[in-house]
Parts: sequence; C-alpha cells; structure tokens
Amino acid sequence: MRYLVMLGFAIAAPFQAAAQDAALPSVDKLLEKYIAASGGAAVQKITSRISTGSIDVLTYGLTGTFEQYTKAGRQVDISDLSGFGKVIQCSDGKNGWAYDPQQGLRQMSAAELAIFLRGADLQSPLHLRTRYRKMAVSGNAKVGDRDAWVVEGQPPEGGPEKLYFEIRTGLLIRMERPDQTGGTVTTFDDFKEVDGVKIPLTIHQDGGQAEVLIKIREVRHNVPIDDARFAKPAA
Repeated sequence: MRYLVMLGFAIAAPFQAAAQDAALPSVDKLLEKYIAASGGAAVQKITSRISTGSIDVLTYGLTGTFEQYTKAGRQVDISDLSGFGKVIQCSDGKNGWAYDPQQGLRQMSAAELAIFLRGADLQSPLHLRTRYRKMAVSGNAKVGDRDAWVVEGQPPEGGPEKLYFEIRTGLLIRMERPDQTGGTVTTFDDFKEVDGVKIPLTIHQDGGQAEVLIKIREVRHNVPIDDARFAKPAA
C-alpha cells in the first residue's frame, strides 16, 4: 500500500507541475504588456530626461536633494546630503565613476557599470528582452499589496536577476539584483504619466550597505543636456 501511495504521488507530481507551468504567462506576453503599460510608441520619442526630487538615506538618517540627468545612454546621479556632501555616480556611456566625501573619486567596477548603464537606457522597456541571455517566468509573488508575476533573467555578467511585473497594470514594480554586498532590491511605486510615458515617482532601494528612498517631484523630457555633465572630473 505504501508503495502504491508513493507511486501515485510520483505519477501525479509531473501532471501537477505541468498544470502550473501552463497557467503561467509567457515572457513575451508579459513584456508586450509592460511595453504598452510604459507608453508604447511614446517611449521611443524620449531622447533625454531630467528628474529632480528628494533623497533619504534611511540607514544613516541623511536627507537631501536628488538630481538625475540622462541622455543617449549616459547618466549622472547627484545626491546632495545634508551634513555629508555630494554623492555622485556617472557614466559617459563607456566608462563610469563615482564620488563621495569619504572615498573620494573612484572608477566603477565592471559589474557596477553594467548595472548603471542598464538604468541609463531611456528605452529600457523596448530593450528588456535583449538585455538578458535568457528569461523565464518562475511564478507569482506579492510586492506589498500588489500581485506580480516574477521573471528571472540572466544578464551577460553577474548573477541572475528577478523582475516583478504587476499583474493588474503590467508595469515593472520591483527588481532584485545580486551584488558584492549580498544583493539590492529596488521597488518602484507612484507611477505618473509624463509625455505619454509612465514614470515611477517613488523609488525604494534596499541594499547590503544602505536603505534609500527617492521621491521624484519633477520630470522633464527632451531638454538639452550639456555633454560636460557626464565628463569625469580631474582627480
């Protein structure tokens, strides 16, 4: 009898797994919905972006202003923290550098630069499929009170990443990335349509070294940005 029960379970399990797999949406369907939710053709029309707002480094009780300038695969993030000073991350599209008052000026590692450049892609929803060597839907999960499909993607460098697409809207609401400190979880919320494109106004990042909350107050698209903003300063 015990053998029959075990055999029955062994036979039933593959059928159960197959049924679960069949219930999952395909990666292509999720990406199609994500592109449409993000703005579709309007995404292609964005050539530059300036975002400004506030930043709170919750781990250390620091507050300040946040500015981000993005243009043609180049980006600079400037956080001016009260009582600490400016923290800058920047890439000219090929090389990356970072600065803070404690460490001074330093070159980004290859892994840091790869992640930063992916964030500098203004047409990211359109390029998500080619960003990863492989992608697969692994199931569903809760992000706060939001239901999401979970997609695991393997980038060309580094470990696998998890992307959470809200089931209701199709928007990307969370990303989980491995890094040297054990991993970073970034959650996106408070989406607003600006020039036909959906932008998250609240970004919560929880990493191994710090927990950060960014609130965007203003977004401007297709405005001139001087290339000098992306130049590495002298040491």
